[in-house]
Amino acid sequence: MSELSTETPFDAEHFLKNVSSRAGVYRMYDCEQNLLYVGKAKNLKKRLSSYFRKTGLSIKTTALVKKIQQVEVTITHTESEALLLESNLIKENQPPYNILLRDDKSYPYIYVSSQEAYPQIVVHRGAKRKKGKYLGPFPSAGAVRDSLQFIHKLFKIRTCEDSYFKNRSRPCLQYQIKRCTAPCMGYISEARYQADINHALMFLEGKSNQLIEDLVKQMETAATGLDFEKAAINRDQIRMLQKVVEKQYISGDDRDVDIVACYCNGSQACVQVFFIREGRNLGNRSYFPKLPEALPEAEVLSNFISQYYLQQQGAQQQTSEIILSHEVDDMGVMEQAITERVGHKIRLSHQVRSDRARWVTMALNNAETALKARMNSRTGMLKRFEELQKILQLDELPTRLECFDISHTFGEATVASCVVFTLEGAYKQDYRRFNIEGIEPGDDYAAMRQALQRRYTSLKKARDKENGAKMPDILFIDGGKGQLRQAVEVMDQLQIDDVLLIGVAKGEGRKAGLEKLVFSDGRQELYLPEDSIAFHLILNVRDEAHRFAISGHRAKRDKARRTSVLEAIPGLGPKRRQNLIKHFGGMQGVKPAGVEDLAKVPGISRNLAQIIYDVLRSE
Repeated sequence: MSELSTETPFDAEHFLKNVSSRAGVYRMYDCEQNLLYVGKAKNLKKRLSSYFRKTGLSIKTTALVKKIQQVEVTITHTESEALLLESNLIKENQPPYNILLRDDKSYPYIYVSSQEAYPQIVVHRGAKRKKGKYLGPFPSAGAVRDSLQFIHKLFKIRTCEDSYFKNRSRPCLQYQIKRCTAPCMGYISEARYQADINHALMFLEGKSNQLIEDLVKQMETAATGLDFEKAAINRDQIRMLQKVVEKQYISGDDRDVDIVACYCNGSQACVQVFFIREGRNLGNRSYFPKLPEALPEAEVLSNFISQYYLQQQGAQQQTSEIILSHEVDDMGVMEQAITERVGHKIRLSHQVRSDRARWVTMALNNAETALKARMNSRTGMLKRFEELQKILQLDELPTRLECFDISHTFGEATVASCVVFTLEGAYKQDYRRFNIEGIEPGDDYAAMRQALQRRYTSLKKARDKENGAKMPDILFIDGGKGQLRQAVEVMDQLQIDDVLLIGVAKGEGRKAGLEKLVFSDGRQELYLPEDSIAFHLILNVRDEAHRFAISGHRAKRDKARRTSVLEAIPGLGPKRRQNLIKHFGGMQGVKPAGVEDLAKVPGISRNLAQIIYDVLRSE
């Protein structure tokens, strides 16, 4: 999400840096907060990036982009859910740049009649006038039809219209090809037929996986019996059924509900309100309340609800239930007060399950995404840098921060990371990782020294050649005095004296939020208040260095564990390695083998056997 001043043009480049790559819906607004366009995307970042390219845009899109002042996004669980949410938003708001408005009636439902002794299950579009059960809507009509054909085949449920069904004098062709049990002729009892209907409904509603489990067993049996054609049919049936029962989380409940979720990061908070009406997601709004200090989410929610539902005139009075992401104090009193305020019964809930729990998760994800985007906006980042300058008493505003961290598992696969932050936020094109070699395993000081030497030796050479390389204004080291001392010694050795060195040391009990800053210039150690935006910036940089180091370490460790020691032996190609494994029944047989035993393997000479033996013994 992006919120920018109407006095400045929309900064698309910076906005796109903070957009999620997940599926969702985006809404574009002009400078007067008028909704211009609603769209969906499998990948929000890629889709939104296509609007702001320099060439290849249509006349309509060019006109739209010129008016854009703000873009809001809603992350959904699936692309299909984004499709349905897009439809709801277009129908509700009718944005001027959405030309093809699609009504709910165009989406297919599965209809189960209820007035007959032998009900039918069919595809339905349009108004829901008939009595019975409607499942959906579903995003794919083709998937619905294919799956219903299979369900009819599996449960032998009738497909004929009532007029045809009531006037039969003998079974039709569907009975002859074993696609129907001929209820029109009374060949099946009402109870047995209703059991088949119930089984089909249970599966379509996602209440049972028994049918899929049976199909899996059939597929495995067919594959074992070498009947691969039947196994492939079973596989396709499983996929088809799983696709059709992937109903959208927002479509299974016909109640009116507000979902209110809060995410906090220090003294910054975002509250997301999702509006569910008749089971349809009609969109969401983000609120960023100003906090005097860092507060828990429950307290922020309590204050927000009292203002939003009790003080604002007509604030979403249509809802009958408010589901909260966190439990708040005096929920019963608040529920009664809101009920009196809006004039009808309002229920406050916290612990919910199934679809409603997924709604809460979606709201929390959107709250976290919106807050991080706001904090990483150019305006937000500038404020954090300015506060950092003030806290550290610097003469000039720092514009480039770097941070180092070390990651390993008991000395294995040691990796050092270097991350870079500028006024634009995380500057990932300058991130670096260093594979640490030639040190005592587990020696973090030596690892830090090696990484710093490699980084700043090359950076100093590049700067001396005046090719645009930049030194950081502040270098953060994840660690205390010991790690910071390595940075001081390396910088002294390289004669770099214009970088402020700061260690970010764990606090008492290594608890988050109690970190202290250790300075290389002799000034007193500093504890920053938990609600300081400068403190949040430092922790953000430190945590990013930690994440980048861990991901690099895990990749290096996993690669080493996936690589066989045999692959490093010269002259031992894939065919010979395969012969070795087959001959000895695995590496557990190769490792204890002697030279003579190894030389008996086809393709393995005695000299090669000796090399293999020596390598395995050294391991």
